[in-house]
This record gives sequence, structure tokens and C-alpha cells, in this order.
Amino acid sequence: EDNAWWLYLVLALAPDLAMIGYAAGTRVGALTYNTVHTYALPVALAAAGVLAGAQGLVAVCLIWIAHIGADRALGYGLKYPTDFKDTHLQRV
Repeated sequence: EDNAWWLYLVLALAPDLAMIGYAAGTRVGALTYNTVHTYALPVALAAAGVLAGAQGLVAVCLIWIAHIGADRALGYGLKYPTDFKDTHLQRV
């Protein structure tokens, strides 16, 4: 498939839209951010995509997984409900 490069960029940044949850407070923000930044959802969806032969879904999930990995490599961990800067890896 020939996809535009901007589509990959948009998909790579899409999980960070979960930060919008912080508009409802730190507890809700941490919950939404952590839900989108754990490996469970993209791995489960990728497995379903493999079983269903849905290559597009698998590709999106791989980009999602790469986003999570890049966040971890940069020191951005899962959030504690105390503050956005409090993560399971370090205080950012």
C-alpha cells in the first residue's frame, strides 16, 4: 500500500491525544493516558488483526507499539494520579 508519510506521523502522535483527559483532572487524565500507553491494547488488537488478515490494523498497532516504546526510551512512563510529571519511571 502506498500511504502518505504524514499519515504515519499522525498515527505516531495520536496516542498523545489521551492527554486531553487531564482537562477533567489528574485522576481521569492519568487513567486515559495510561490506558492508551500500555502495551495490552495494541498487542491484543494486532493479534486480532493477524488472525483476521487485517494488515491495516496490524500496521496501526505496530505504529502504536512503537510510540509507546519511544516514550519509554525517552523516560516518559505511565502516569500517577498525583501529577502529570509523576511517572513510574521518573519525574519528568
